Amino acid sequence: MAWRGACRAILVGAALLGLWTAATAAPAPRRVVSLNPCLDAILLDVADPDQIVALSHYSRDPSQSAVADRARRFAFTWGSAEEVVALRPDLVLGASMGGMALTAELPRLGVREASFGVPSTVNESLAQVRRVAQLVGHADRGEALIAEIRAAIAHAALRPGEPRLGALIYEYHGIASGPGTLMDELMRDAGFDNLARRYGLKRTGDVPLEAVMADPPQVLLAGHPAANEPVWADRILSNPALAALAPHVRRETFPETLMFCGGPVMIPAIEALARARERALQGISQ
Repeated sequence: MAWRGACRAILVGAALLGLWTAATAAPAPRRVVSLNPCLDAILLDVADPDQIVALSHYSRDPSQSAVADRARRFAFTWGSAEEVVALRPDLVLGASMGGMALTAELPRLGVREASFGVPSTVNESLAQVRRVAQLVGHADRGEALIAEIRAAIAHAALRPGEPRLGALIYEYHGIASGPGTLMDELMRDAGFDNLARRYGLKRTGDVPLEAVMADPPQVLLAGHPAANEPVWADRILSNPALAALAPHVRRETFPETLMFCGGPVMIPAIEALARARERALQGISQ
């Protein structure tokens, strides 16, 4: 019976350790500032509204952000040290590739800072959701959001017997998402083969019109023309030479605002890709 006593002691010790951990864990931040639009999107889903002191200015722009309507209710910054410090945050979320001078300065000023890279896979993006949720004290919301994202991706998967389609996606100013990017993985999850590889892209970059003409994709995915700024992708797609390929190439809509971020933006992104695939399949079969 000694093993029972030992097990009981272990369980009691584990319980006490859990209580001690909960008691000594850092309190949830009460004043959070985000300096990155992709982190803004996550923060809006996992934090309490009164925890959010300010978001990045990009998130308020409907031409660049998928969460502009929600972001407008919050204050914003242009990312300067003076602005951020004046807000008296107890947590600042920033990107490791941008604003490095500011984020390096924050610890010296006594401000807690957490940096995030650019996720190149779905799992990396989900890990960021989990980390942001933990940082703001709402780990359960992070897990719920992760489950919702995974469900959306699973729902967009090909049905038995459906063919994969070769596609090229143009981002803002004509940039195509190449291999090794989050968008590349989402395209594959939605039943598209990303033809950016076929045009020589190693990561993300421009695809020359001549390459598209010589080897056209089954589907071209692009957003709507910008109202106040010419978009290079639209000039390419409206080129008369490319228009001659119309009988053989399906053009489907994919909003540029869904191309920039992971996290919760993956849900409308994968849904838009799935709709585009369904429309393309219907058009091809006619």
